[in-house]
Amino acid sequence: MSEVPTQCQNLAEQVESILELLQQEPSLRSQDVMSVRTSLGKVISPKFEIVFAGAFSAGKSMLINALLERELLYSAEGHATGTECKIEYAQPNEERVVLTFLSEAEIREQANFLCQQLRFNTTVNINQSEVINLLRQGCEAIIQQEGGEGKSERAKQAKALILLLDGYEANRQHIHTMNNATHSMEKFNFSNLKEAAGYARRGSNSAVLKRIEYYCNHPLLEDGNVVIDTPGIDAPVAKDAQLTYDKIQDPDTSAVVCVLKSASAGDMTKEETELLETIRGNNSIRDRIFYTFNRIDETWYNTQLRQLLDNLINQQFRDTNRVYKTSGLLGFYGSQIKFTSIENRFGLDSIFAESVKSLNGIEEIPQFVNEFNRYCTSSGKLSGSQFRISVNSFETANENYTRILREQGTPLINKLIQDSGIEEFRTAITKYLVEEKRPELFRNLADDLQEVCINLKKHYQEQKRDLDSQPDEIEAMKRQELQRLNQQLQEIGKDFNKHIKQEVNQLINNSYDNFEADFRQLKSKMIRRLDELIDTFSVVSAYKCATDSHKRNSTAPLLAVLVEAFYHLANELEDVLIDSSRKLVANLFKDLMEKINKSDYHSRLYRFLGNDGGIERKMNTVQEIVLEVLVSEATIECDRYVRESPTFYQEGHFSIYQLRQTLQQTAQTYDLQSMVEAEPAIRQFLKLEFEPKVKNTILKTFPQTINQTLKSRLLPMAEQQADDILQQYPQARAYLEQSLQKEAEEKIRNNRQLLNDVKQKILDYNSAVSQINNCLQSMHLYDHALPIIGNDNVYIPVTDAEIMEENGTNNIFDSPEFDK
Repeated sequence: MSEVPTQCQNLAEQVESILELLQQEPSLRSQDVMSVRTSLGKVISPKFEIVFAGAFSAGKSMLINALLERELLYSAEGHATGTECKIEYAQPNEERVVLTFLSEAEIREQANFLCQQLRFNTTVNINQSEVINLLRQGCEAIIQQEGGEGKSERAKQAKALILLLDGYEANRQHIHTMNNATHSMEKFNFSNLKEAAGYARRGSNSAVLKRIEYYCNHPLLEDGNVVIDTPGIDAPVAKDAQLTYDKIQDPDTSAVVCVLKSASAGDMTKEETELLETIRGNNSIRDRIFYTFNRIDETWYNTQLRQLLDNLINQQFRDTNRVYKTSGLLGFYGSQIKFTSIENRFGLDSIFAESVKSLNGIEEIPQFVNEFNRYCTSSGKLSGSQFRISVNSFETANENYTRILREQGTPLINKLIQDSGIEEFRTAITKYLVEEKRPELFRNLADDLQEVCINLKKHYQEQKRDLDSQPDEIEAMKRQELQRLNQQLQEIGKDFNKHIKQEVNQLINNSYDNFEADFRQLKSKMIRRLDELIDTFSVVSAYKCATDSHKRNSTAPLLAVLVEAFYHLANELEDVLIDSSRKLVANLFKDLMEKINKSDYHSRLYRFLGNDGGIERKMNTVQEIVLEVLVSEATIECDRYVRESPTFYQEGHFSIYQLRQTLQQTAQTYDLQSMVEAEPAIRQFLKLEFEPKVKNTILKTFPQTINQTLKSRLLPMAEQQADDILQQYPQARAYLEQSLQKEAEEKIRNNRQLLNDVKQKILDYNSAVSQINNCLQSMHLYDHALPIIGNDNVYIPVTDAEIMEENGTNNIFDSPEFDK
């Protein structure tokens, strides 16, 4: 593992100190620093996880085997399990494997799913041997019907089910019912990685393994590099595919090798497109993506496939130079057969021993042998002048394979490996991990820190420039404050005027919530009071009032009763409207004064004058005027209720009809009884007469009256008060001079402290940035240095005592300036 440069040992602490400085500034606190933390995590992480992702049968496992030149991972076309494989570095004498098994419940779930895919109408009980035997027979029949286990998707699924069932039977003692059991290789009495990997690589064992952790000695894995093989993104079991997507989105993932099937398929699948989009969405990966088009040998025999692949690369991958064309199968086994000889038939009796076994006495042909023979005769990669090769029909494929290697030897194997693209891919990956990885991680961190540092630098420089420009002597401070006094009074007056205009505008536009709530109460009281007056109206009382006014008469007409009713209702409603108006105005002006008292301009007025400059007095005066106007308007408004409405006598209107009916009813006799009997009709008539009047008041006339009154009284007052505040400059100057001495002392002291704080922050910032830059320089990243804040002023902290000395006294309160 490469050592981190000494200059970078405290990098995390230095970066965190910069982020902490950023958090101390409220105006910068909102800046997103997630990318910085992600980049820092990558730099200081002891591990660099490289995830191999792609579809099933894309050749991920074989490519990893070829990359590490070790047969570690199980690789078989269509082997559809969700096994996670992780390969980490180990010292030569510490190589090992840790195996984690699927639970019995997970195996049962996979078996049932495969049975559904194969259309076996049975529920799998993996603990009943007769059921298992029947399923195995059914699967073998399917494989035979399809012409072999790799000939169709259905055959692949049948083979996968056989492996799953075989694996469960063979490893039942290692499998728990509901939990995932984890065992070290010593549990199986394996003495080395080769034996353990051989066990894990066996198809039936691999089928029941959930996770395999290899600890392998290989230079590619040094410096914390971890290779991770994932399930196919098009896995038939959805949760297996999700494992891959989860890993790609994991912040611990640092790089991805996309193993694509486009070389054999001609284009990218929907799943592969989704995979690339998901990868690009993880900021932890950035552009650390390697695109590997595996099975490139398919394009050697198909011109159309080759053209489609070239077009795809030119169109969709032109922005990256990390594109590789490989044949993991040829590259891996090519590297393995280099160490074989005719004695073991170039691996047929060693490497491929399991593949060539057959029950009927006829040797099976390993996939590599078929592809090797095809390469020698049809690929167009071999020069006829250098390699004279023939494939004889009278020989078996295995016999042709051994003869060709015996005749051509190492040059042919080297050419095969070269054409497989594996050496180029391994060289590129190795170069990146050894030479480029760490500088790139540090470069990313520096790039992410740039914006943070630039913002901090600008902020500190502006703060320091502003504080440096402030007077640092008491008399100068006092002169500056007095010079600005006239302008500040003018600003206060403008702020007050602007504030009142805003409040009035809200009132007029019905946006003043408290006022609107009070006015709703006024309307409600008017409506409720009218209903109460009509419901409690007494003909007897009205009749009595009418006869009391005319002592000589013992009876009264209906019209006299109505007159008394009109006066009574109008006067009672007037009382309600006046009372509600008083409360409305009182609450409004109380609310306005509270807002004024909480305002910044009000605080500044008290600082300059020691009072509010007459604002409260003016507001009280306006309140009295507004209330007087509204009470008068309420009296006028309700006094008009006494007069009949225009519809009172209008022919055809319901009110004249109601009046006539009532007159006929009361005209039958001359005593009070006829009036009493007509009381409901009279109430109805009063309701018809007064409801429209009250509605018109509370919805139209009185709101307009209130708005106009407030606008015409408050706005002129605000303008006048703004001018009055400015005219109080002499009083403000005299009052301010009394308090400026202490204020100036405090402000100078505060400015000095703020300046000291800024300078200290600049020192802390420069210290952290300098150390980070030293780290970057040790990585030869000279062009990515972070900005230093110029040291144009020497930092000398200033104390309160020094402030006093500057003013020529040990005690500022004893100074001649203070006496003045």
